[in-house]
Amino acid sequence: MLRLTDLRLPLEHTPEQLTIAVLHRLRLAPADLRRLHIHKRSHDARKRDALQFVYSLDLELGDEAAVFKRFRDDPHVRPTPDMAYRFVVALAPAGLPLPLRPVVVGFGPAGIFAALILAQMGFKPLVLERGRAVRERTKDTWDLWRKHTLHPESNVQFGEGGAGTFSDGKLYSQIKDPRHLSRKVLTEFVKAGAPEEILYVAKPHIGTFRLVGMVEKMRAEIESLGGEIRFGQRVADLTIEDGHVRGVVLAGGEEIRADQVILALGHSARDTFEMLHGRGVFMEAKPFSVGFRIEHPQTLIDRARLGKQAGNPLLGAADYKLVHHADNGRSVYSFCMCPGGQVVAATSEPSCVVTNGMSQYSRAERNANAGIVVGITAEDFGGTPGDPLAGIAFQRRLEQRAFALGGGNYDAPAQRVGDFLAGRPSEALGEVIPSYQPGVKLTDLATALPDYAIAAIREALPAFDRQIRGFAMADAMLTGVETRTSSPLRMTRGKDCQSINVKGLYPAGEGAGYAGGILSAGVDGIEVAEAVAMDIVNRQGR
Repeated sequence: MLRLTDLRLPLEHTPEQLTIAVLHRLRLAPADLRRLHIHKRSHDARKRDALQFVYSLDLELGDEAAVFKRFRDDPHVRPTPDMAYRFVVALAPAGLPLPLRPVVVGFGPAGIFAALILAQMGFKPLVLERGRAVRERTKDTWDLWRKHTLHPESNVQFGEGGAGTFSDGKLYSQIKDPRHLSRKVLTEFVKAGAPEEILYVAKPHIGTFRLVGMVEKMRAEIESLGGEIRFGQRVADLTIEDGHVRGVVLAGGEEIRADQVILALGHSARDTFEMLHGRGVFMEAKPFSVGFRIEHPQTLIDRARLGKQAGNPLLGAADYKLVHHADNGRSVYSFCMCPGGQVVAATSEPSCVVTNGMSQYSRAERNANAGIVVGITAEDFGGTPGDPLAGIAFQRRLEQRAFALGGGNYDAPAQRVGDFLAGRPSEALGEVIPSYQPGVKLTDLATALPDYAIAAIREALPAFDRQIRGFAMADAMLTGVETRTSSPLRMTRGKDCQSINVKGLYPAGEGAGYAGGILSAGVDGIEVAEAVAMDIVNRQGR
């Protein structure tokens, strides 16, 4: 097949007009075009009064060689790359003898795909998840949002599906992906019930409610292939012998022997990080970002980004991506933008307040929200220089401060943007009603973050207003704090995906510092599973 890229059509066009455009672009007769498949569709909003859809298409033609020869100097006409996924290990139906199953710790995106790939190759993994199954976990999460009651082992961070379950369900990433592993992730999601459009729209998303059912179906497939998933199983210790992992110890005291352990922990498993550090697993502090959630009317963002096409159902709710380099040397940027969504309580520790953003598939809620965050480095953490856990302590201090500012009951501190820029506490809400549940307490956010972060955000908001008119509107709402943007540490691994000082230990996904978001975590889970499979086969051959 041939791939034709950068084919542009008006928003309001028919499938027949798309076909005609292809025939015209490649100078083909209708009989020459056997099949047309949409690989990618995006929209170009640089000219708001003349928005266009931009297509990448895979075409099956009568004489592909002749067409390619005619357009060999055209960068927009190229052979379609082979995007099929192939297992690195192909097992016979009987499989290999496995005296010890590979263990996967954590059942977020990285853990799900690590377990799925291992199961599809016949390795029957054992998954240990400290939280609860996704539907029970959802009820526990609602207890915090509706009743101010936190379940420390079952919440937005911990449980089946991981933190991505309570998010916008974004499925795009900027990772390098020469093997097209992201296609495998998306294909598995469609098989589990995601809409097929995620295979071709430029910025696919699923939304929380759909993710719940999809996660359950993926769990069922893993189990049908011989895998096992245990919930409520927190790993409290590792068994390490002569520099090689030999198993895990659960909080209840049970020891499980294993020669390969995948650590797909997520970025909030702080007690597990502390245990691993105590066991000597090499890790190092890494940069991350902290800030607030900002909310605007979604209609304001739509008008600013889409002009007269605001509200067009073909485009949906508009998003944005903003960056500002402040005079004090800090970078301020929008993070995890959720069109038509809500701000959610995302703490996993008592007496802490953490915010995040979430949207449903429809993106139909009144407000748009995004993190407005400031980059920080290990030099900002304080504590002992070189301590890989210093970032966790830094996060915790900010979260505890937010808990106190919010009234000490898991309400979040909040402030109108106009008051924040003027340096005065907010006393009343304006046009934008904050969506954070269980509730907010109006206050002054100036003490919620370090001075350098407050100064950088105060400088950035008017700068963002010049890009999106109304962004710094007085009634927009800031809610604090956003601290879990990414893992505060990295469990360094080698090219074989194993910890650099503990063989058989495979750090994976966002918590290990190797992913950021559902798609990249899924891809990393696949790569780590492949490394484990090769290790098992190599050991069997020795």
